Amino acid sequence: MNGWAAKLRRIRALTVKETRQILRDPSSIAIGVVFPLMMILLFGYGLSLDVTRVSVAVIDEDASSDSSSLIGAFQLSPYFRVTLVHSMAEANALVRSRKVDGALLIPSDFTRRWHLGEGEIQVLVDGTDPNQARIMQGYAQGPIAQWGATHAGPGASPAAGPVVIVDRLWFNESNDSHYFLVPGLIVLVMTIIGAFLTAMVIAREWERGTLEALFVTPMRAGEFLLSKLIPYFGLGMIGFLLCLAAGEFLFHVPLRGSLLLLFLASMVYLLVALGVGLLVSTLVKSQFLASQLAMTLTFLPAMMLSGFLYDLRSMPVFIQGITYALPARYAVTLMQTIYLAGDVPGVIWPNLAILAAMGAALLAWTRIATRKRLS
Repeated sequence: MNGWAAKLRRIRALTVKETRQILRDPSSIAIGVVFPLMMILLFGYGLSLDVTRVSVAVIDEDASSDSSSLIGAFQLSPYFRVTLVHSMAEANALVRSRKVDGALLIPSDFTRRWHLGEGEIQVLVDGTDPNQARIMQGYAQGPIAQWGATHAGPGASPAAGPVVIVDRLWFNESNDSHYFLVPGLIVLVMTIIGAFLTAMVIAREWERGTLEALFVTPMRAGEFLLSKLIPYFGLGMIGFLLCLAAGEFLFHVPLRGSLLLLFLASMVYLLVALGVGLLVSTLVKSQFLASQLAMTLTFLPAMMLSGFLYDLRSMPVFIQGITYALPARYAVTLMQTIYLAGDVPGVIWPNLAILAAMGAALLAWTRIATRKRLS
């Protein structure tokens, strides 16, 4: 019992020392609290995968009541902002100068051909951004189909028949990209706090020469690592709570799963990120090198290869294989599932088990590497 009491006293003393050092270090507070707030606001309000209010130039060569009503359907659509022009050359100039995103050409024989069931209009979109171009093409079908169904008559195109498609988006009924981004943002914030900050803690001790003072104490390697782990775990959970509050009160993202499971998944992933940071800090004695290595190994892959921004299935098979080694991939899947789909055991438990195994392996590796350097 006395041995355990002594261990706890040493861990508590070292933890208090590390906590005070964090509070005295403005950079740690900035990265742990201010930076997550900035990321929440910048990603939440500045980054959106939605395409709304697309500007389109309309050339009406038909100048009939039918073409005017078709243009009206686009003007009434919440997805389009219509600019009327007189020629294709004028529309082309507007597209080239990025003043509009595309053009809608209604040919001079539109009404006649439409009543013969052969009506055609041309939709031209700026393909500089392929994703936006595809979305615009899909959006354009809405006003055209609505207008065709309203004005269908004898001799009209068979496509304007009575069949109506009623679609529904599962898990994201409002089609809001914030529902998709906020869960991934939690992973990014915990990656920054967990890996980036802890990557410098032991390296900082090496640079300042304070480890020599610890060599002569009864401290063990495991106690030393716990004292480094606990304060940054608390800081990471503060970042998680900030993201949780932002998702609820700023972006109104629904949480359909269990809050307890969300906390569990966040804590397990935070331990993985802390393990990566501590391992890097143990192996590298330079703070600058440790920070750059942590950024390369954690934050950039979490941003690009986790499914946060890009669909993993659209990547080359070789890159998809690499993503299986990245903890952020499983964390993003967990967060998005718990937030949007709810408690899905077939998704949650396998991903949570993989993260737990990664965390245990990283912490064990760090413990071995630290023991070798402190002995």
